[in-house]
Amino acid sequence: AVQLVESGGGSVQPGGSLRLSCSHSTYTGTKTCMAWFRQAPGKEREAVANIFKDSSLTSSAYADDVKGRFVISRDSSKNILYLQMTNLNPADTATYFCAAESTLAFCSMTPNYRYWGQGTQVAVSS
Repeated sequence: AVQLVESGGGSVQPGGSLRLSCSHSTYTGTKTCMAWFRQAPGKEREAVANIFKDSSLTSSAYADDVKGRFVISRDSSKNILYLQMTNLNPADTATYFCAAESTLAFCSMTPNYRYWGQGTQVAVSS
């Protein structure tokens, strides 16, 4: 079974930075799709960013409200997915989830993923 384990969450002040990590040692292959989602209390789970990789291409997509502040990346040699978050604001407060393998025919920005981590909490406040 695919296991995803997130880490790196915490509490920061507005304007601060955090880097989330997702270990995915059992999710490998020549064509992969992974994503970060977040869910704030009382709100639906929403996509933050995704990243698609195959033998010749790496592409990523971002939600509008994180563009220019967040960067998704993968270290294939270590099987770790990252989310570098900068210039954080209170609206970024949520539980962040790592997801793998879109169940759709494309790398999705909707929560249609087969595998999910347990989440890591991010709190931004002064």
